[in-house]
Amino acid sequence: MELNIILPDGRELAVPEGKTAGEILKEFAPKYLKNAVAVRLNDEVLDLNRPLHTGGKLSVLTFDDPEGREIFWHSSAHLMAQAVKELFPDAKLAIGPPIKEGFYYDIDMDRTLTPEDLREIEARMQQLVKEALEIIREDLPINEAVRLFKEMGEDYKIEILSEIEDDSVSVYRQGDFADLCRGPHLPNTRAIKYPKLLSIAGAYWRGDEHNKMLQRIYGTAFPKKSLLEEYLNRLEEAKRRDHRKLGKELDLFSINEAVGPGLILWHPKGAFIRNAVETFWREAHFKAGYDLLYTPHIARLDLWRTSGHLDFYRESMFSPMQIDEVEYQLKPMNCPFHIQIYKSQLRSYRNLPLRWAELGTVYRYERSGVLHGLMRVRGFTQDDAHIFCRPDQIESEIVSVLDFTLFFLRTFGFEKFNIYLSTQPEKFVGTQESWEIATEALRRALEKKGVAYQVDPGEGVFYGPKIDIKIQDVLNREWQCTTIQVDFNLPERFNVNYIGEDGQSHRTIMIHRALLGSLERFFGILIEHYGGAFPMWLAPVQAAVLPITERHHEYAAGVAQALTNAGVRVFTDDRNEKVGYKIREAETQKIPYMIIIGDKEVEQDKISYRKRHKGDQGQIDLKDFIVMIAEEIAAKKITD
Repeated sequence: MELNIILPDGRELAVPEGKTAGEILKEFAPKYLKNAVAVRLNDEVLDLNRPLHTGGKLSVLTFDDPEGREIFWHSSAHLMAQAVKELFPDAKLAIGPPIKEGFYYDIDMDRTLTPEDLREIEARMQQLVKEALEIIREDLPINEAVRLFKEMGEDYKIEILSEIEDDSVSVYRQGDFADLCRGPHLPNTRAIKYPKLLSIAGAYWRGDEHNKMLQRIYGTAFPKKSLLEEYLNRLEEAKRRDHRKLGKELDLFSINEAVGPGLILWHPKGAFIRNAVETFWREAHFKAGYDLLYTPHIARLDLWRTSGHLDFYRESMFSPMQIDEVEYQLKPMNCPFHIQIYKSQLRSYRNLPLRWAELGTVYRYERSGVLHGLMRVRGFTQDDAHIFCRPDQIESEIVSVLDFTLFFLRTFGFEKFNIYLSTQPEKFVGTQESWEIATEALRRALEKKGVAYQVDPGEGVFYGPKIDIKIQDVLNREWQCTTIQVDFNLPERFNVNYIGEDGQSHRTIMIHRALLGSLERFFGILIEHYGGAFPMWLAPVQAAVLPITERHHEYAAGVAQALTNAGVRVFTDDRNEKVGYKIREAETQKIPYMIIIGDKEVEQDKISYRKRHKGDQGQIDLKDFIVMIAEEIAAKKITD
């Protein structure tokens, strides 16, 4: 039997059934084979060396494609597992998926791995790359697969197999190594030219702390040495920018065991930045037609029973507390409070939309193993807002929120965004009609704004579709910040209505909206994005006054006071140290401006100043400097 195949260049040809995509490309389109990782036949991604049994359009996936990178890194995880098994035969393999920018494999072994072991495993991986072992897919009946992995002593694979309902599974072999896997994979190990193992961590089997702790080996791999070197340089830069390291060096925040893990202590400098963010946030919201709310940190447990959080979110909530023999709960969300304010009086269609925002601190239980500086905490402040509107107002409100979001994120210096429209999941509340209305409103709003977006099928929350906006920082890392969610669930649960033009009661639409996500996490992102060198309007110390000797202290104090009166945050370094040392200290603290006061400045009633990253800027009248610096703060410039 012959198959009709359409090549990547559009040519059509008939090939015998059972021929592999790799063989077809080698014979008829060899230029596409050079960088091929796998192929897509119609909508199915396949191994290059998998026999074809259906015809259709053939396209090539390379390392430059997201799916291609996943395949490359998944094959790299298998390569690492093979090297581990050859060096440590008693090791038992759990799972080894591709992740963003690499892979990991969870391994059960008595030996605690060391950095020296990683180097040995990596060296063995490089040998296996040179051996160019063919990677072969084999489909086995479940019982044969179980027998295979029993013989290999792979208990975790047997557990996985026990939960698979299909009649057969695929196994991938390379040399003497075999692994349970759906694939697809690279055609051979030679393609994984530059593997690199990065670190070791602990991980509970299946993420359950009641299960055994396994050793997780993280790694990456690239087809070109230059790509690996670029990645390693980015890793080093990320270490230099680590918000936990800079937070301590710049005295911005701390986490104290006496207080509790995941709870942030904001130091004066960090609190200044937070205040600058919050002040901007409030002023911008007032201008955008929002009203501000304040709500309690706790509420009766019944409120969370009505909202459904006890059913859907209990694992992330702290234990209730007893007050006057009534159970109360630390709030994990702000929304039920806003609903109660809405319901405090009858609302007319003429009152809508209502836009209510709150910097509301919430508390969520996170396992200690996932806590991470400012990025994953147990107490955090959401820049939360809820819009109560009619169905016909959804689209226009979403357009306004998108405008507001992009203005906000750009003000903080972010220009690259990835936007996702998440649609109806398998399990949902509300009617099919309401989902279609909301999803189309979100889609039309995105298209009206002319922004590029991707549809994320089935990834909406159970109570409604949503838009997620992820920002890219200076290292091109992606961070989830903004989410815009249409909610049918809470209005239904709390009976949230308005009186329509017809005099009848109608269900109100509720839009959840967070621009920054949480102040703690966003602060961590800002620290790493700027490497601690904040733009002028966010800098906790905006100018350092550096008198050269004690006789310059009085003039320096006058300069500092004038700057303070103008609203500039100033630090005066009047220590008995050389001015060069003071300058280096100010640069280490990443202060935007340094004002040098010596004999010449006192005599001429001027100042000399230096600018961060740009060095000496010469002399200037103090009043002109104040105007310049005030304009820079007001303009919220994001670069030096």
